[in-house]
Amino acid sequence: MSIAKQLRWLALAAMTIAPMLAAAPLVRAQVAVGISVGFAPPELPVYEQPICPGDGYIWTPGYWAWDPDFDDYYWVPGTWVLAPEPGYLWTPAYWGWNGSAFVFYSGYWGPRVGFYGGIDYGFGYFGHGYEGGRWEGGHFYYNRSVNNVNVTEIHNVYNTTVVNRNENRVSFNGGNGGVNVRPTADEQAVARERHIGAVGAQQQQVNAAKADRSLRASENHGRPPVAATSRAGAFSGSGVAAARSGGNYHPPENRGGNGGGREPRAGNESAPSRPAYVHPNELPKVNRPEPRSSGNTTADQKYQKQVDKMYQKQEQEHQKLQQKQDQEHAKAAQKQETTAQKQQMEQRHQQQTQQMEQRHTQQQQKVERGAPQPKAQPPHAKEPKH
Repeated sequence: MSIAKQLRWLALAAMTIAPMLAAAPLVRAQVAVGISVGFAPPELPVYEQPICPGDGYIWTPGYWAWDPDFDDYYWVPGTWVLAPEPGYLWTPAYWGWNGSAFVFYSGYWGPRVGFYGGIDYGFGYFGHGYEGGRWEGGHFYYNRSVNNVNVTEIHNVYNTTVVNRNENRVSFNGGNGGVNVRPTADEQAVARERHIGAVGAQQQQVNAAKADRSLRASENHGRPPVAATSRAGAFSGSGVAAARSGGNYHPPENRGGNGGGREPRAGNESAPSRPAYVHPNELPKVNRPEPRSSGNTTADQKYQKQVDKMYQKQEQEHQKLQQKQDQEHAKAAQKQETTAQKQQMEQRHQQQTQQMEQRHTQQQQKVERGAPQPKAQPPHAKEPKH
């Protein structure tokens, strides 16, 4: 085949394949989007669901997102959104602990609902699957027992009682205090199916929430004034629902993404790369040293018992201090203390945590200095002369 014919064939193939690629839906699984935070997001606020604005809209629950510009969580209100195509359902986003930080997993649209961390978002999203409605013949039918629907305007409804025994408001999976749930085999299969990312209306909701200072966790302390909206981007009017509970969240004063550290920024080269932790449960997990192998079995075993005893005692001190600080947080909430009083309490907690961390580090260094040393090897004998 001549070069001219090869070029014409390639051009024809490109013209044939391009429309097919443009029409194909996005293929993606629910994956981490490169956002990691060293401390947990606030609890999910309690709120009423605004009324469904019309036929075909599907509820997408609210969630906490992360703004790296302010090193702060912010609330993205729940809202009603039109599905990108008939038959598609929404799998919510969620936060999950990966062993060193909280990682954000984005939501997606697809024929089936996948894993969303076992988080109870309510309104049909009770940890697994979706019980708020179903598709039949190209129409979405709403379960009125969990959705706020005007039956005079929307007639494709049904009633199925849902027994939800999960009453916690935890907003993350894994880690200390998180939801201890792993994906089922079906949910793992869903993750490998063809998906579509968030639609334009959802991105509009995110942009509006990010620009609203009152939705930052440091401002509303876990009780956002706009918890849900009837339509995306409409943060005022009759279709807006405020949180009915929350307000006990107090973020660390020195906070940041990427495991909790604050990276230096332009004009701030002296910014610390290591955060000042406020509470014991924000401290990174201690990496224990590998067992010693000095060649002296008795000495190695004795040293290992000493190490285990030290770390066990430190863990008990860690838990005791955390419980004490949690009790002080609860008392402060009951007394409705002022912002200045709460700040003083957080400063005291930070000092307590830093002193404990410093003390534990000194203990670890002292124990390591007493570790048994490898036996000296005897000098090699000279080979006899022949």
